[in-house]
Amino acid sequence: MDNTNQAVPKSGPKDVFYHLLAIATLYMSAVSFIALVFQLINTQWPDSLSYSAGNEASIRWAASILIVAFPVYLLMNWLIGKDVQQEPLRREIRVRKWLDYLTLFISAVTVIVDVITLIYNFLGGELSIRFYLKILAVLVTAGLIFLYYLKDTRKSVGGKI
Repeated sequence: MDNTNQAVPKSGPKDVFYHLLAIATLYMSAVSFIALVFQLINTQWPDSLSYSAGNEASIRWAASILIVAFPVYLLMNWLIGKDVQQEPLRREIRVRKWLDYLTLFISAVTVIVDVITLIYNFLGGELSIRFYLKILAVLVTAGLIFLYYLKDTRKSVGGKI
């Protein structure tokens, strides 16, 4: 089926709701996942110079947010995917494009700042296993989000990259 001569549908309230909720829960999930990893690293490799009494509460909060937000993100993406499958041109709606590129921007800036932080601390000689693991957690999380959305933005209406 050739969709090149068909008009891209306008974003309706349902589209805005689905896409905003999907992106918001993605961000919540990513931040909570990183916070959870950071607290688990702090628990495994405690800093003897700092008092960190809030690890348990921080772990509970991060896990709670992740347990709720990530399934909502998956559900919203499934619903969006159903809409796109029924009407492939929905992949091209403006709200989707704007939020996809916003996510690419935020994840790219996160990776850049993460690498800058790594280099800054490396040059200062202030590196530890805790620091490396935290940098790695942010880099992997933001990098995977960036790659996923980059691949998604490159898909054409026909589903080819």
